[in-house]
Amino acid sequence: MTRRTIEIWVGVFIAGGIAALFMLAMKVSNLSTYTGNEGFEVTARFEDISGLKVRSPVTMSGVRIGRVTKIDFDDQALQAVVTMRIDRQHKTLPKDSTASIYTAGLLGEKYIGLEAGGEEESLQQGDEIQLTQDSLVLEKLIAQFVSSFIESGGKSKAE
Repeated sequence: MTRRTIEIWVGVFIAGGIAALFMLAMKVSNLSTYTGNEGFEVTARFEDISGLKVRSPVTMSGVRIGRVTKIDFDDQALQAVVTMRIDRQHKTLPKDSTASIYTAGLLGEKYIGLEAGGEEESLQQGDEIQLTQDSLVLEKLIAQFVSSFIESGGKSKAE
């Protein structure tokens, strides 16, 4: 092979490596699956959303059906207001569906899980999900455990 051919192949290899790194970065940042204005937006109010972020997944039965698009704070109700964009093909979600904040694994990312209700009327653009369950915060659970342990005088029930 001539020197020119080797230089071309090295260039192709480097361009392929840069493209692979770009695809990896897009996959890790969840930008590759971000949909634009397709679908409809609904809101939900939570007391505690610890760790939930914009672009976090919204799932139902373990399948991603949308993303969190905006997180605000309501100064009057003292609650977090989460806006979610649901993909347009999932337009038959019952109006009385519930929204809960879950953690993927023990220390993974937070996401919103929706559970279908029984009402025949569907969620529409701008609707608010009324039934919500806050994020489970590991630090609060540990504090409650330690507090109850101290209150019992450090004695176990077996004693």
